[in-house]
Amino acid sequence: MNSDNAQELIQRLNQSGKKLSKSHRRIAECIVMHYDKVVFMTASKLGEYVGVSESTVVRFAAALGYSGYPQLQKALQELIRHRLTASQRFEMTSDMDHAQVLNKVLKADIQNIRSTLDELDINAFENAIDSIIQARQIYVMGLRASAPIAEFFVHYLKFIFPNVQVVTSGVSDVFEQLSRIGEGDLLIGLSFPRYTKRTIEAMEFARSQGAKLIAITDGPLSPLYQAAEICLIAKSDMASFVDSFAAPLSLINALIVALGQRRRREVSDYFQGMEEIWGKYDVYLAKSGE
Repeated sequence: MNSDNAQELIQRLNQSGKKLSKSHRRIAECIVMHYDKVVFMTASKLGEYVGVSESTVVRFAAALGYSGYPQLQKALQELIRHRLTASQRFEMTSDMDHAQVLNKVLKADIQNIRSTLDELDINAFENAIDSIIQARQIYVMGLRASAPIAEFFVHYLKFIFPNVQVVTSGVSDVFEQLSRIGEGDLLIGLSFPRYTKRTIEAMEFARSQGAKLIAITDGPLSPLYQAAEICLIAKSDMASFVDSFAAPLSLINALIVALGQRRRREVSDYFQGMEEIWGKYDVYLAKSGE
């Protein structure tokens, strides 16, 4: 759901009292006033909370143009999920049947990848490839839960480019790690709900120094979306308090493969040299029979 749809949802709820029945008006008022609680409620629980029947709640969702209550609830979750605390995120799936966990979590990751593929802006993807190739220095920033993704991305980018640096929490502050960033450089920022304030501040700093910005985040409601010139969207709908990084990692894999193809000769030469080094120092297990 984009930012326009988010505002439309709020407007529809706020204005629904002019068009809906008394029972529906009570539901709308409850959602507007207590959306942080409603987002976790089933139709039955919401009806009990407001004092109406479950079927009335379902009809209310239909009156707002949704195919059912789950679609209304999903729209609310999309609207506020970047504000949810870890305990609230855990509460969203705390009643999940233990026997269903494996099936639901893996299917959610599959859906995240499918949605990412369906909605990916191919022009933005190609522009990101061009910007990475043209950059004087490439910085990849990921903090907290996004740090392992940034490390993974940089690990493979270094096979393709010599001018890559990861920016993450550590001995030095992110601003010290970005102190030499400037015109001609590129910062790729990764962040997903809950977004880290430091990521936004660092991106704003990089922009003030003349660097170009690429964001890899979960959608137009992300604060990174407005901060960057190029935004690549990867869905990360959560399973409990755990961030779903299946789609972001798949997108990063696609970037790495595309960049490797564009720099085929340089990558081939690099790997030939590295194979000699890896073999000399026994970095990897020997092939069978050696």
